[in-house]
Amino acid sequence: MSICTRSHDDPPADLTLRRVDPARDTVPVDALTTLLVDAVAHGASVGFIAALSAAEATAFWHGIAKSLGPGLLLWLAEQDGRLVGTVQLAPCTKTNGRHRADVQKLLVHSAARGRGIATALLAAIDDFARAQALSLLVLDTESGSPAEHLYRRLGWRHAGAVPDFAQSPGGTMHPTTLMFKSPCPWHISVVDPCG
Repeated sequence: MSICTRSHDDPPADLTLRRVDPARDTVPVDALTTLLVDAVAHGASVGFIAALSAAEATAFWHGIAKSLGPGLLLWLAEQDGRLVGTVQLAPCTKTNGRHRADVQKLLVHSAARGRGIATALLAAIDDFARAQALSLLVLDTESGSPAEHLYRRLGWRHAGAVPDFAQSPGGTMHPTTLMFKSPCPWHISVVDPCG
């Protein structure tokens, strides 16, 4: 797979990215649980509140493992035999939305952040989307978060914000920013009034 990154985002040479094939691969639930608990403990607003228990995280990943298929895909980033990141893509299966997909649960272990792993995972999503002729990717993220800044730097556009959309892991209500991107830029011609 080709990975397009900026020089300061070059992923480690020993980073391996792979898309889980639910018919062939075992989903590494224990490693994903550790990753999710770590992400939430370090402030990631990904649908859970701080002090996320391993049992709750494990149940979440078992549910994801059962849901994998055409409507939900899972990528893993591994380094030195350890899971260091993951991302999900949910292609729309409705007839009028087969051109789009939702990017979900981009997670990088706190000890591995700043090494280009998130950028590599998003590049894998872009590559897959182009190969599948998906012309629109969408996501939501905590407004003003490091994740939002990463997405903007990687070409994602601001579509709007919803106030008090979710609680941060610490329990504070925060706005959520809706973003979009075309893996094939010639498909979307929009003026973003917010920059």
